[in-house]
Amino acid sequence: MSVASRGFVTLLRRETMRYLRRPRNTFVPPLITNILYFSVFGVILGGRIDEIQGFSYILFILPGLIVLGMISNSFENSSFSIFHGRWNEYIHEVITSPLSYTEMVLAYILSSALRGVLIGILIGIVGAFFTPVSFAHPVYIVGFICVISLLFASLGVIGGLWAEDFDYLTVMNQFIVRPLVFFGGVFYSLEILPSPWDTVSLLNPMVYMVNGLRYGMIGYSDVDPNAAFVVLSVLTAVVIGVDVYLFRRGYGFTE
Repeated sequence: MSVASRGFVTLLRRETMRYLRRPRNTFVPPLITNILYFSVFGVILGGRIDEIQGFSYILFILPGLIVLGMISNSFENSSFSIFHGRWNEYIHEVITSPLSYTEMVLAYILSSALRGVLIGILIGIVGAFFTPVSFAHPVYIVGFICVISLLFASLGVIGGLWAEDFDYLTVMNQFIVRPLVFFGGVFYSLEILPSPWDTVSLLNPMVYMVNGLRYGMIGYSDVDPNAAFVVLSVLTAVVIGVDVYLFRRGYGFTE
């Protein structure tokens, strides 16, 4: 193994172990949050809501809740890790190492995407206690889980470089990411929206993520899952390219 490859594995392992060593902080909060979601929206309210497209309400919202957990954790992990490194100035050890900028960026992205995948699996397990979980198209499930986690881990890198203080991280997550998710078809089908809101919703990228995973799990989607996967894959590649460019420019590392 070359020095660069060993360095990449070391950085990837450090970033992964950073959250695995704190399972109480990493896994318990989304576990509790989703138990509340399933209890309130799935059992208490969902029992009073008619089936959507032939599926129980709790089963219909399960893919959206998985997406919500994945993107939140992927984004928060990479943005916080990079910002914290900048704030405490230990990230300079990384950017002055023999690693290429691509290896640095991929280490942060892959470790953060792995956290998103683990949280998504955990939410799916929690959901199985409330409703039978189906796997209509397993290949789509794997594909969308990977691309969604990678995309938001990549966006988190930009957020971590852009943030000037901790409030920036909160603003991005609470006022940009979460509103897009809640208007992205997590709790409803686009078919119930009046015109032109059903068309306007197609401008929201979350619609394609939620419906892509929903198609993989229950076989229903408001949009073409193949087109959604291609668009998300291209977008992920573009954002990763931007991450590498910003690292190479030193954006956020200097005053």
